[in-house]
Amino acid sequence: VILVGNLLIIALILSHRDLHRPMYFFLCNLSSLEIFIATCIIPKTVASLLMGSKAISYPACLTQLHFFTFLGVIEFVLLAVMSYERYVAICYPLQYPMLMNSQLCVQLLLGSWTAGFPATIVPTVLVVRLPFCNDNRIDHFFCEGMLLIKLSCADTRTVELINFMNAFTILFGSLVMSAISYLYIINTILRLPSALSRNKAFSTCSSHFTIVILGYGSCIFQYVQPSSHHTSYYKMVALLNTVVTPLMSPFIFSLRNEQMK
Repeated sequence: VILVGNLLIIALILSHRDLHRPMYFFLCNLSSLEIFIATCIIPKTVASLLMGSKAISYPACLTQLHFFTFLGVIEFVLLAVMSYERYVAICYPLQYPMLMNSQLCVQLLLGSWTAGFPATIVPTVLVVRLPFCNDNRIDHFFCEGMLLIKLSCADTRTVELINFMNAFTILFGSLVMSAISYLYIINTILRLPSALSRNKAFSTCSSHFTIVILGYGSCIFQYVQPSSHHTSYYKMVALLNTVVTPLMSPFIFSLRNEQMK
């Protein structure tokens, strides 16, 4: 369902000239990221459930960890970019075609992908350099960074602190940008004289706002918390972030958008 739903959104946007606009350009890239993230986690998880073998090699584990982190960082930066695009569209509608031109859209997208490299290279290198000599079992359905660090027999406090600061910077940095954009958006919408105009403006933002809440809420709970205890609730939150959000995205963006319908 994740693959079909997101591929349909990509195909729809690419094949209809009416959807060749900045909002749908970023949505197309978001759907691509949802496919990549789901493909990074779900096939191995499903294979483990069906075949009963839950083993994963060390290189495969590191590869999964790196790409999941890399794609996750890109997605959060892209969500902040999409918030900015909605801010320009609603707060500066007359200047929107000039401000959000195709060149800027491509630059913002490339910036989102570029931001993923420095945010993931350092944590991955730090994990690779750790010695592992304890129990090799991870109480999770994929190779999650903090749990992998816990398996090391070395002092991991520095690595844990760097990972925490890295997650804090990415999550709260992009969240602050999204929050500021939406504060301006809400303020502008509430000042619109027509109720019809207000409803139309809210409808164009509601889908993106829903994904922002799902994504940020689950990841902040999962990665930016001082507690080192990982319970079944932790895995449920990870399931929300890796499966439920990519599953719901196509329905949220298509069923709540008149142009998409």
